[in-house]
Amino acid sequence: MGALLALTSAVCYGLVDFAGGLLSRRVHFTAVSLLGQLGGLLLALVAALAVPAGAPHAPDLLWGALSGVGSGTAMHFLNRGLSRGAMSVVVPVSAVTGVALSVLCGVLVLGDRPGLTAWAGIAVTVPALWLVCGPGPGGPGPAVADGLLASAGVAVQYLALGQAGPGSGLWPVVAGRVAAVLLLLPGGMRHPGRLRLPPRQTAQALLIGAGAALGLILYLLAAQRQLLAVAVVLASLYPALPVVLGVALLREPVTGRQVAGLLGAGAATVLLTLG
Repeated sequence: MGALLALTSAVCYGLVDFAGGLLSRRVHFTAVSLLGQLGGLLLALVAALAVPAGAPHAPDLLWGALSGVGSGTAMHFLNRGLSRGAMSVVVPVSAVTGVALSVLCGVLVLGDRPGLTAWAGIAVTVPALWLVCGPGPGGPGPAVADGLLASAGVAVQYLALGQAGPGSGLWPVVAGRVAAVLLLLPGGMRHPGRLRLPPRQTAQALLIGAGAALGLILYLLAAQRQLLAVAVVLASLYPALPVVLGVALLREPVTGRQVAGLLGAGAATVLLTLG
């Protein structure tokens, strides 16, 4: 069940990245990031009220808030990179580096001990994600910095949320959305005109954020049932979905290396699930 929840989380994030990338090219990325976190807060609050839980514990809420700082950071820099048209650079850097940081911290700091099969899946994931996503024709530049900053946020998001205990239900996710909104709010207030979007695009940004919050909820449930390192890697397979959607819906060409990466991601999924 833990592996299935983590994979479903990856699907949510793949859809969010695809939709967020398209929207960030039509409106300012600041609006997509901030409004998205507000949408995530609304969904997380409804979900937390609907799921029975005891009184939230302060340490779990603090872990959730730290996770939200990571989420806000990752979304800000990821959307900034996507707004520059550098998806093929930002996504692989953020995904692969985020996975590597999370797994290393899980093993070295938190004491995770994946089995041999799981280690094989982890070893396959990093090159598979890189093959799926790039590197893009734009080459290095500001997009690389965006991807590295986003990857640090991804690692903090996953590692911190994984420390929240099950006794607090989904309230750590709510705390994280509050922290993310507070983190991104000053940037939005400096340029309030960027936040004035047509109703349709406002609704799209809110739904994108709600989808990201759903992905985090599923990841939290997965991390409570699975080794953190394995849950992180499974949830981080999301970059494969935007590639598939780009080919199917946008008629984007697919390269041989992307096909190899997708096959590698599939093999990693099987290994990690069995591990």
